[in-house]
Amino acid sequence: MLTRVAFFLLVCFSLVVVKQNAIAQEVPVIQKEPDAVSEEVPAPEEEWNPPSAGPITTWTAPLCGKARFVIQPFFFYNQTRGEFDSKGHYNPLPKGDVEYQFQQQLFLQYGIFDWLEVDAQTVYLENYVKQGGVKAHTNGFGDSYLFLRGRIVEEKGWLPYITGLLQLKMPTGKFQHEASEKLEADLMGTGSWDPGFGLIVTKKIQPFILHADVTYSFPQRVRINGVKTWYANYLNCDLAVEYFLPAVKYFLPKGFNLMVEANAFFQGDIKADGVRIPNSAVKYLIIAPAIGWSCDKLQILLGYQRVVWGANTDANDSVALTCVYTF
Repeated sequence: MLTRVAFFLLVCFSLVVVKQNAIAQEVPVIQKEPDAVSEEVPAPEEEWNPPSAGPITTWTAPLCGKARFVIQPFFFYNQTRGEFDSKGHYNPLPKGDVEYQFQQQLFLQYGIFDWLEVDAQTVYLENYVKQGGVKAHTNGFGDSYLFLRGRIVEEKGWLPYITGLLQLKMPTGKFQHEASEKLEADLMGTGSWDPGFGLIVTKKIQPFILHADVTYSFPQRVRINGVKTWYANYLNCDLAVEYFLPAVKYFLPKGFNLMVEANAFFQGDIKADGVRIPNSAVKYLIIAPAIGWSCDKLQILLGYQRVVWGANTDANDSVALTCVYTF
């Protein structure tokens, strides 16, 4: 794990160096001397718009801008401590069993216009499982996403920034023909194409920035190991608050912020060969505090996620590290 984190930080440092070299090569602009007889014009009030890596999972509504390219790698370490059954009761892993995962995720944004952008997300997984003395380790790509985001309302006065979202989940992860000796650790995706749509809201209230989003998805029927499977439609709801710490001379430099977010997921029962499977609905709630540091060149965020409630889902504790770089 330490080697992966070190590599991640090296990538972040390299991006800063590239940006600094590009700035050094720019030709300085010679400013024109002001006319002595011209009247002084008061400088416009600067908008409070601090750079931030944003929440871990919650969307942020502002778009990246025309012809701008944004790259944001994520690194997750997920540790499973137990599971929530169909009635929401928590059951810890049996003594001696272990489940954990390394997840490397890449999120990309490109601005077509100032009001429209296209995004993509892919993930590479490494799963480790130990059950009753049997160990399994597998790795591979999980499911991927394509997004189209368009601005609906730009923030002005009390109005928030509102963005519409179209998304498509693509089944790029393994979803069937699992090997028995792998303890299902080789399953990386669901196998279904999931179109969906959503709405994203961001509002700045100094020194806070609030983010919220809701997305609704429609999985398509898929055949898994010969069984016609239809996952129910599902709803994602996310809420996050960022607090920007004031700079304190000789103690706290400018650019630090604290954050907390909540992520909720709701999905109905699965159908197999047209028959609904009772008590197969999936639900969970994640709470995640985080701390970030940002400047004009680079934004970095370190957070902790915990599944605090759920049904038919793993109870995970996760550490997330991400950085944002804009070309």
